[in-house]
Amino acid sequence: MENSAVHDVEEQYMLNSNGNTAHDETMERSSLEFDGNDVNSQIFDTESKEENISNIPDSSSMPTSRLKKIQKKQYAVSVRWEREMEEQADEKYCKGGICGGCCRQVGNMRFICEKLDGTPRLVAGPCWPFCLFITFPLIAGLSTLVAYFIIFKSGTPAWLSYIYIPLVGLTLAALGCVSCRNPGLLERVIDEEAGDGGWFWNEQVGSYRPPGALYCRECKVLIQDYDHLCPWTGTGIGSGNMFWFKTFVIFVNLLCYSSLALVAFVLLKGFK
Repeated sequence: MENSAVHDVEEQYMLNSNGNTAHDETMERSSLEFDGNDVNSQIFDTESKEENISNIPDSSSMPTSRLKKIQKKQYAVSVRWEREMEEQADEKYCKGGICGGCCRQVGNMRFICEKLDGTPRLVAGPCWPFCLFITFPLIAGLSTLVAYFIIFKSGTPAWLSYIYIPLVGLTLAALGCVSCRNPGLLERVIDEEAGDGGWFWNEQVGSYRPPGALYCRECKVLIQDYDHLCPWTGTGIGSGNMFWFKTFVIFVNLLCYSSLALVAFVLLKGFK
């Protein structure tokens, strides 16, 4: 009896120990599985975060409306004009102006089209009405009359039209390039280091100016290598449009002399 009882106790102990071992293995396996799932979830979270970060668009590819407002250039404009605009509470925009759109006014210069940073693409000077309603009609109108009555109606050689008409087009194109190009407007510089670099202080615009830059009273701005104000082209002449101004002068003289020569040729031919 005692041996059998002892045997039963040993069997029961073995079963309990096996059961505890199996339970511990199960717990350990579940713990490992949980840790594995936790690691996998962490990896998944990391990958998802990286994917979300990669999906964030670059600022260069973002639309303009989502970008911060770009600071526009501050040009060296007449201090007196700025004071007058502030007193009048003017927004420095002329609505419904040239080309049917809105243009920013800087002094007496009007920016018809400009870049995001305020650099003008198309500019109208202070005398743009004179250029638009006097200079352009004179060139286009008189040239049209010469071409119609002298070249096409008077029996002059047809090959003259292949020279005269392109010359008219080039003259008008050069006029547009002079009138609508940036003449060389300078930004306002108030850093005293500019004075140490050979720049000069200009009281009219409250800015330092480099050598060669001058203030235009009609344009009310500071222009690099300013030469003069040309009412025929409607704007100031500076480093930005000097080349096209010289080109326009050459073409308009060629057009003028060729027109006079054609008229004289037809008149002399008629007298004979």
